[in-house]
Amino acid sequence: MNVFSHNKLLTLESGITLPGYYLAYNTYGTLNETRDNVIWVFHALTANSDPADWWSGLFGAGKLLDPNRFFIICVNMPGSCYGSIGPLDIDPRTTSTAAHPFFHDFPFFTPRDMARAYAPLLEYFDIKKIHFGIGGSMGGQQLLEWAVEAPDLFNFIFPIATNAVHSPWGIAFNASQRLCIEADSTWKEDAATAGMEGMKVARSVALISYRNYNTYQLHQSESTSEQIDHFRSDSYQRYQGEKLARRFNAFSYYALTRSMDSHNLGRGRSSIEGALTRIKARTLVIGIHTDILFPPHEQQFIADHIPGATCRIIDSVYGHDGFLLEHEQIQQLIRNFMLRSVSGSGQTSTSQELTTD
Repeated sequence: MNVFSHNKLLTLESGITLPGYYLAYNTYGTLNETRDNVIWVFHALTANSDPADWWSGLFGAGKLLDPNRFFIICVNMPGSCYGSIGPLDIDPRTTSTAAHPFFHDFPFFTPRDMARAYAPLLEYFDIKKIHFGIGGSMGGQQLLEWAVEAPDLFNFIFPIATNAVHSPWGIAFNASQRLCIEADSTWKEDAATAGMEGMKVARSVALISYRNYNTYQLHQSESTSEQIDHFRSDSYQRYQGEKLARRFNAFSYYALTRSMDSHNLGRGRSSIEGALTRIKARTLVIGIHTDILFPPHEQQFIADHIPGATCRIIDSVYGHDGFLLEHEQIQQLIRNFMLRSVSGSGQTSTSQELTTD
């Protein structure tokens, strides 16, 4: 993992100005001479800057994200707890004699703020063009914001299981999760462990939106009709909360759910539809037919308003989490789309274009 420090003022959409910030990031592969073999991967809510860790089905030799052919960049989003500026870090607005962590005072970044924070890293690498950007869920929100902010930056974009504006339904789920954290008696403390029990419950709430009825029916049903207690789905919910608590903190979880809620491409622009028409990248939007958190009509809406965009909906029993698990379907859709795009434009496939194996 690397850390990029930017020591210039950054004014967030909230109006708060930071004197500087830092981003944890990983790179894989080698930047070619023309500096145009770049893939930018945007991670989702609780992931990190290592796509090999959470998207291993797409990452590696011969796969979509192939470090032998591409220069791959993934940045840990601000507000997270995996190396970028976050709630447990020292507030740079305080003096050295009174320095203290942000804790509850962390100024959350909107997805638009995040995209703007990444731009100086692009300048650091002297990259003028990104071959393609890809991200699911909250990662897709950041990708869309950047593609609107910088229409000439991406050749291709692949937003997956995401939206152009976070829905009232999605906000309600996130609000319910924050209520779980707020109900934790330790939440008001200025301590790294504050709110952790509440976050475990919040994760349980989130899982219901990440999966669906059929997912639980398939994987958490009992093997006998005699069970009256200690059900599999009960233990599964508890296990997932404990699992997250071992690697995350409640401050980051609270801040990032607020970040997701703030997502609206139309804010400060003519409209959501007008913002999407600014995107020039060749776009394939991918949805999941069982996704109840980001239902397919949200992806269709994106594709309907980006000039020339295509929308494809994949089958998956896993609901929203299918964007992390259905790697074979996602990879094939993207490869086919890029091949058709090159063929349709009359171009000859170049070294950075994807080819089927």
